[in-house]
Amino acid sequence: MSDLKEYEDKMKKSHEALREELTAIRAGRANPHILDKLTVLYYGAPTPLPQVANVSVPEARMLQIQPWDPSLIKEIMKAIQTSDIGITPGTDGKVVRLVYPELTEDRRKELAKEVKKKGEDAKVAIRNIRRDANDSFKKENKAGTISDDELSNMEDSIQKLTDEFTKKIDDTVKNKMTEVMTL
Repeated sequence: MSDLKEYEDKMKKSHEALREELTAIRAGRANPHILDKLTVLYYGAPTPLPQVANVSVPEARMLQIQPWDPSLIKEIMKAIQTSDIGITPGTDGKVVRLVYPELTEDRRKELAKEVKKKGEDAKVAIRNIRRDANDSFKKENKAGTISDDELSNMEDSIQKLTDEFTKKIDDTVKNKMTEVMTL
C-alpha cells in the first residue's frame, strides 16, 4: 500500500527547493545566502565560500567577506566576478565588500516576474506529485490491494496535502514579492 508520507516528503522538498531558489534572488538588501553556492579554489580544491571566510552584513545593502586566509582575497574576487551575482566586489586587501545598488522600478518588476515564475514551477511540481500519487493509488485499487473507499480517502488526503503545499508556496512567493517590491 502506498504511503502518503512519501508524497508529503516530496512536496516538502519542492517547497524547500523554491525557498532556496528565492534566497538567491537579490532584492536590494544584502543577503549572505547568495554566496552559499559560490566556490573558491583553496589549496587546489573547490571549496564553498562560507567554509573559507566569514560573511557578515555590516549595513542593509552591504556584504562583507573576511577570509580566514588573506591570500584568498584574489580567488574570492575572481569567483564573485565570474558568478551570476551581478555585483562588482571591492577590497581593501583585508576584506571583500559587495555593495548592493538600489534597484530600479523596472528591475524590481523583472525580479517580481521571476519570483512568480519560480512559484508557478513549484506548484506544477506539487501537482505532478499529486498526479503520481493518484496514479499509484489507482494501480493499487485495480490490483485489489486497496478498496474503492480507501482509494477515495487517499485521493482526498493527497488533495488536502496538495492544497496545503500550494498555499505554502503562495505565501512564500507573496513574502518574496513584498521584499522585492519594497524600496
